[in-house]
Amino acid sequence: MPAPRLRPAAALALVAALAALGLGPAATPAAAATVPVGAGSHSDTRPPGTSGPTTNTGAPVTPKVTAAAQGRPVPTNDWWSSLAFQRYGDNPYSTPMYGHPLTYQATAAGLDVGYPTSPAVVGEGRQYEYAHKRDLTIGLTGLNAPDTKVDGWSDWTVTPYWSDGARTLRTTIGHGMPFVYARGTGGDARVTTAGTPAVFADQGNVLGITVAGHHYALFAPTGADWNIAGSTLTAGLAGKDYFSVAVLPSPEALATFRTYAYSFVTGSTVNWSSSQGTVRATYTLSTEAKEGTERGTLQALYRHQWLHTTDALTPYTYVSPRGTMKVRAAASFTTAQKAAPVLPALPRAAGTDTARLRGYLGEVVNSADPFSGAVDTYWTGKALGKLAQLVPVADQIGEGAVRDRLLGLIKGRLQEWFTAGGASEFSYDRVWKTLTGYPASYGSDTELNDHHFHYGYYVYAAAIVAQYDPGWAADSAWGGMVKTLVRDTANPSRTDAAYPFLRGFDVYAGHSWASGHQGFAAGNNQESSSESTNLSAALVLWGAATGDVGLRDLGTYLLTTEGEAIAQYWFDADQQVFPASFGHDTAGMVWGSGAAYATWWTANPEEIHGINVLPVTGGSLHLGGHKEAVRRNLAEMERENGGPAVEWRDLLWEFRSLADPAAAKAQWDAGHAAYTPEAGESRAHTYHWITTLDTLGAPDPAVTADLPTAAVFTKGTTRTYAAHNHGSTARTVTFSDGRTLSVPARSTATATGPGSTDPDPQPPPGNTFQLRSGGTLTTATGGTEGADVLLSAQGANHDGTPYRPLVYEARGVHAALRPGAATAFRLQVDAGTAVGLGQQARVSYDLTGDGTFERTETYHYFATDPVTGWEDYTAARGLKSATGTLGDLRGGTVRLEVWSAIGNGDSRLRTGADRSVVVIPYG
Repeated sequence: MPAPRLRPAAALALVAALAALGLGPAATPAAAATVPVGAGSHSDTRPPGTSGPTTNTGAPVTPKVTAAAQGRPVPTNDWWSSLAFQRYGDNPYSTPMYGHPLTYQATAAGLDVGYPTSPAVVGEGRQYEYAHKRDLTIGLTGLNAPDTKVDGWSDWTVTPYWSDGARTLRTTIGHGMPFVYARGTGGDARVTTAGTPAVFADQGNVLGITVAGHHYALFAPTGADWNIAGSTLTAGLAGKDYFSVAVLPSPEALATFRTYAYSFVTGSTVNWSSSQGTVRATYTLSTEAKEGTERGTLQALYRHQWLHTTDALTPYTYVSPRGTMKVRAAASFTTAQKAAPVLPALPRAAGTDTARLRGYLGEVVNSADPFSGAVDTYWTGKALGKLAQLVPVADQIGEGAVRDRLLGLIKGRLQEWFTAGGASEFSYDRVWKTLTGYPASYGSDTELNDHHFHYGYYVYAAAIVAQYDPGWAADSAWGGMVKTLVRDTANPSRTDAAYPFLRGFDVYAGHSWASGHQGFAAGNNQESSSESTNLSAALVLWGAATGDVGLRDLGTYLLTTEGEAIAQYWFDADQQVFPASFGHDTAGMVWGSGAAYATWWTANPEEIHGINVLPVTGGSLHLGGHKEAVRRNLAEMERENGGPAVEWRDLLWEFRSLADPAAAKAQWDAGHAAYTPEAGESRAHTYHWITTLDTLGAPDPAVTADLPTAAVFTKGTTRTYAAHNHGSTARTVTFSDGRTLSVPARSTATATGPGSTDPDPQPPPGNTFQLRSGGTLTTATGGTEGADVLLSAQGANHDGTPYRPLVYEARGVHAALRPGAATAFRLQVDAGTAVGLGQQARVSYDLTGDGTFERTETYHYFATDPVTGWEDYTAARGLKSATGTLGDLRGGTVRLEVWSAIGNGDSRLRTGADRSVVVIPYG
């Protein structure tokens, strides 16, 4: 069910309590102009001459909700927000909404429903879309409503409401829901189809039809009967007020869907946790049995979800703009992912010349205007971010005066914005329950766009200040205003009367949306996914610096989830999402209906690619988890650009360094003398970033840590472990490969080597196995390089089941299990120029060598590119499935199987020379 509404008295009590803590607007009279928050304040009336939310004609607009939803903070920036935000004055219903697999649009007669399955490529090949096209309309006989309102919502479901005075209709729709659940009064159930339907099943109250090649089932209450009159289908409700409609994967699925047709979804909730380097999220639908006792349901999982769940899935699938959706028959499922790392800055490295870096820092702090004339929320934010990136860098090289000068600049500008009444301030809108910064920009005021983009920079800068000045960040000082920005953009509370739950982040879609009103034919959109993750990384750093573990772990959940969504839906990392007809490896913008190789303001390829990279910070390391996607991305940029980057070269050098640090360093060496830094960048930060990764190597996603502010880098066979401890006492950080690192209070520490204790120990004996041609796993190093042939999958799908595998074994292994450790591997594979191949690995453990494997781990396959050259397939792809339990090895066997999961061609697996290795979780 939707999150419970607070009674007015309880709501006022909550608001007053929050205000007392410096966390939000107090229950002050409407005439009050300033709301104190700690040492700062915001206004509760807009500055003269400014606007709040409006229609496209400039008329003020209020949330379009029913009496039942009055007073609840409306979640703008969602996939369905056009139901509540009437951006276009002549449309009181909605624009198309993309729930996936179904699409929707509210009209006077009810809810139009479609299931687009064929993509169109438009805009000279720059955009693909599965555009909404009506298959049928769900309504009531005679319904002709003057508008549609929102009656309720939960984490990813919404209930639109229609009333024409004589009839009322409510439908519950949501992401991943193949069903539309309807409740109506004053008329019979009515479904009108876009063309004459073909009936494939008529079971009285259950009807199966095919419309435009799509199969639907209509479920009326027991005792009712569907009447067919051309394209109009009606059914009396037999004294009840409910019916449902489902899109079917095939006509044969009707019986399964009938089982769940009367288990009505009443709400949706995600719960998350972050522990020991793993982020877990459970997605649950609450249901009500309208008939019988069935309380389960069917949910379609997006690719970023089913890649990371071991929960059982049905054979049913759907088409979507995000690739194949897979169906689960249950009211909940759980995902588990390796946590995305965040650092306040990359650690100090020997390859960075201190004198040169000192000179670059001076360029920034000694400039006439370090804020480059910024006055609005966005450009001020970028300037704050640029300065904040340099604070830890200056500190690393002992430049305390520069560090403090930077901190002073940041504090001064934040405090200006965090104090009402000046030229820049934040204003709380009591109607829309949002905090808007003025001067505003890019529709952050009139359309409620981009708050997460803008405010993420403020939170990030405040987190860096908090790292060095905890007193400044106290609630009684300036931290209260920082938390107020967090509540506006990423509020973890569902019962806060002042701000909605996670305004910008769509928990089921796995990423944020930029438009506050969602008033487009293509649904909602998001361009700069990286500015969205900038907010998530800022939450990690702010939570860590202020001791707010809940907020820190929220940031980790958001960053980890969105990081995978970005890889799949912006960068098509596995090459399984974008339709072949699209012809691009990268999307600059993701829409509800698809994606576009574009930005809002330019067709320049550098900016199309760079907009999903900036700002580059210690929260950008997740982009290095799919290195081949980074290479494809940059190769496409250079093809489209007619050569290397010219305008945003610094951002793209930094992006390249996440996959190929030496190549990025070579580009810096060749081009640093004559380039203009991007507005949120500086030579100091770019030089530090590129030279550090050139020294340490690229991020290693295979290894995680039990602290969110830790990361691992690998160069050749050497790992560098880094962690920042925001706490006031020293702590030991444990990495998933067994390494431990002692980190002093309020410090960053590093160590190298694949060991397990600090400082710089040797690796546990027998922990790392090299592959040798002929089927051997050995702990010996220095073998002769070779390659084994991975035979073709012969055009069939062998995902999860070994097919003509290469098998490598080590026998007679004695080793003790390391608690909390996990299997890791790096397998170098090459598909040559073959298209559409994917290699898969399974690691099995026979604990006693008796021929019975007590533990088997199957990993998601790796989609190779059609470019000759070795690619790294690592355990970071994640577990597809696992059976059994690990224990100590006592003369046991470790087995690796590698095969072609998909494709119609042979590929190669590199052996010898320590290039392909398996690391077992043993000492």
